Amino acid sequence: MNQNLHISLIQTDLVWENPQANIINFGEKINNTPNTTDLVILPEMFNSGFSMHFSETHPSESLAWLSKFSSAKQTSIFGSLAIAENGKNYNRGYFVKPNGEQYFYDKKHLFKYGKEHETYTAGTEILTVEYKNWKIRPLICYDLRFPVWSRNTAPFYDLLIYVASWPMARIEAWRTLLRARAIENQCYVVGVNRIGIDGNNLIYNGQSLVIDYTGEVLCDAEDNDTILSVELSFENLQNFRTRFPFLSDGDSFELK
Repeated sequence: MNQNLHISLIQTDLVWENPQANIINFGEKINNTPNTTDLVILPEMFNSGFSMHFSETHPSESLAWLSKFSSAKQTSIFGSLAIAENGKNYNRGYFVKPNGEQYFYDKKHLFKYGKEHETYTAGTEILTVEYKNWKIRPLICYDLRFPVWSRNTAPFYDLLIYVASWPMARIEAWRTLLRARAIENQCYVVGVNRIGIDGNNLIYNGQSLVIDYTGEVLCDAEDNDTILSVELSFENLQNFRTRFPFLSDGDSFELK
């Protein structure tokens, strides 16, 4: 059995608070991903941009679109949406599978500098999705700055994902921290960012990356409107962990 994982990252501009326009754009781009793609990854709040004034009620139309497209394309998709549920708002990442299964992760670390905490409620649970024999840990943007939340403890995950709206002003931190997370967790790391200018006049220059377990950059979207597709080797990852079993020497701790 081929345990490699074929992933496609979509780095593009977002239309501010306009789900219909964004869905049309992403639909076209997903259709242009290779037929071998197992997982498509979209930026943070891909249907609206990083807005503090927009959300869709759960179950949302954008989520229904994700699930429909996943089934039609026969690929899993991960991206985050602004979701209102039970009187609260969440920056919620959805991992949908072609068979209709859905998993979600509510962003733990809210960006207080941008007043995200005034609109959204922080999540409390870490999610690990098992897919095609891979263990996948999806996180969102500001979570990147807090390594304890992503610490790779047994049973170890294989792929760490960050979807983001990470401004150009702090893009070197983005690139540096993504490599650090890959090295310290001995896993593949994928960071998917947006490009363009949002409704708050913040500038985004992408720099979506795929990084291997040694910290080597495998793919770099730079500042382009583009789709990156790459095959991740499960065998190479496991061989490296066997040769350098650093994860077993990690400190034990309990998150509170």
